[in-house]
Amino acid sequence: MNTNPFYIIKSPLITEESTIQREAKKHYTFRVDPRANKRQIRDAIEQMFNVKVTAVNTMNYDGKLSGRRGRGRPGFRPNWKKAIVTLRKGDEIELV
Repeated sequence: MNTNPFYIIKSPLITEESTIQREAKKHYTFRVDPRANKRQIRDAIEQMFNVKVTAVNTMNYDGKLSGRRGRGRPGFRPNWKKAIVTLRKGDEIELV
């Protein structure tokens, strides 16, 4: 697997729940490569944003069945992985 941080971190997940967690507890949520482990995710975040990560929690999600609307067999959305990253007190990531 490529260890470039831009291949590991796909995008930030900005939802109502993740915004509440970010403001209250300094937990930031990202969509990451499903093959990445916690150490690779931590190193990528620290390298990309120049912050210190204290904890990484990950969750794997199965891809959903997507309807093809009458065009043969249905397909599947890809499996994906979510990472919740906790930062050191005083550090912050600016998500626009």
